[in-house]
Amino acid sequence: MQICVFVQNIPSRHVLLLSMQVEGRVWVRVLACLLLLGWGAETAADNTVPRAEIVSLVQLIATPERYDGRAVAVVGFLRLEFEGHCLYLHEEDYRHGIRKNAVWVMLNHTINDRSAELNMHYVILVGTFDAKHKGPMDPYSGSLVNVTAAKVWR
Repeated sequence: MQICVFVQNIPSRHVLLLSMQVEGRVWVRVLACLLLLGWGAETAADNTVPRAEIVSLVQLIATPERYDGRAVAVVGFLRLEFEGHCLYLHEEDYRHGIRKNAVWVMLNHTINDRSAELNMHYVILVGTFDAKHKGPMDPYSGSLVNVTAAKVWR
C-alpha cells in the first residue's frame, strides 16, 4: 500500500512522485533517509496532510467500490462553482463538461478558507472517498468528503 506523507522543504510533487514509484520496505527506507537528512515530517499544528492512500482519479472512477469510505490523496483540476465543486481528471474535462471524469467535492472550511487560491488549479486533496454520493443529480463519479488537506499542485 502506498502512503502519502508531506515532508517540509520538499515540493509536494516530488514526495508524491517518489512515493508512487516505491513500495513496501523501500518506501520506509526512503522516508527514513529523508528524515535523517534533516527534513522533519510536518506536525498537526503545521496543517499536516494526514496519512492517506495515494490514488489517481482514474482509479477512483474505474473502481469506486475499492476506495469507498477510505482516506485518499488525489490530484486533479479543481473547479469551485455553484453546484459544481468538482475535481476533474484534466482541465479539458472541465472545459468540455465531461462530468464522469470528475468527483464531486463536498466543501468545508479546509477548501472554503483557501478557495481563491485553489479554484481553477491542479490541486492535491486528501479526504474520504464516497462512491455512492455523486453530486447533485448524480452526474459525477463519486465524491470526496471530509477534506482535511488541500494544496495547489506545483
